[in-house]
Amino acid sequence: MNMEATDYAPERRVREGVSITLIGLAINVILAIGKGTAGILGHSGAMVADAIHSLSDLLTDFAVLLGLRYTNKPADEDHAYGHGRIETLVAAFCGLILLIVGLGIFFEGSGDILYVVRGHELPRPAFVALWAASISILFKELLFRYTFAVGCRLNSSSLKANAWHHRTDAMSSVGALLGIGGSILGGGKWAVLDPVAAVLVSVFILHAAVSIFWNSIKEVLDTSLAPSQLDSIKASALAFPEIFDIHKIRTRRIGFYVAIEAHIVLDGGLTLKRAHDIATIFEERLKRLLGGNALITLHTEPYEPREGTGHD
Repeated sequence: MNMEATDYAPERRVREGVSITLIGLAINVILAIGKGTAGILGHSGAMVADAIHSLSDLLTDFAVLLGLRYTNKPADEDHAYGHGRIETLVAAFCGLILLIVGLGIFFEGSGDILYVVRGHELPRPAFVALWAASISILFKELLFRYTFAVGCRLNSSSLKANAWHHRTDAMSSVGALLGIGGSILGGGKWAVLDPVAAVLVSVFILHAAVSIFWNSIKEVLDTSLAPSQLDSIKASALAFPEIFDIHKIRTRRIGFYVAIEAHIVLDGGLTLKRAHDIATIFEERLKRLLGGNALITLHTEPYEPREGTGHD
């Protein structure tokens, strides 16, 4: 039986999230050491920058582990809506680190380009840097696909953000590969391809960073769900013959789950028990639609037609 991502038991969600993050952490340690060594021995500034990018992945790995540890703690007296915001803050942190790394690579590459424009030459990289870039692309792309798949299955914003961090590291290695390859083949002035590639890749990194960070900020600011999701909520309500209308819908995302408040209009002649049963059935339907951990608060109102206005 297939289950919604948010229907996973908290323990299972944490276990799977921690598992994939630890795998990524181990790979990042190996790649950071390997690329840093290859960059120094191979005289490649792009590869050294790529190694620094892998080191930044370690920070986000630790941040994600911290978020997964606390985000599934049950609601308590001080946190009535649970601890889902921790995951949002972790995703924002990942985006901020990406932004800093992207800017660092951009300015480092720009400096090397200006160095060449002023008549200087950069050293030609060695083949060891080329091999390091190739290996990094393979492992980081596989790690991105696996982490993103787990993040989607668990509906984890921090895991998906960390997955994109892996993808940008792979993109950074692609840029390094092209730049190093062009520098090795051309030599001399063509060595400028190494920093040019790094600058181009930094633009993709910055785009991903801004997207992740902005989405996290919107969540912290309690931005409502997407219009398509609101339409689904309304359609689900009006599918009940007993529900005349639904209004005053308030929604927000809290980490991996959502919170919904709404007023539903029912026949004023219904018994209190029947009105309660309808609201309960509708609530279960919304949880199937938006995830089993959704926090739903419904207020029932009697249908009172008004002249010239129709429903309440």
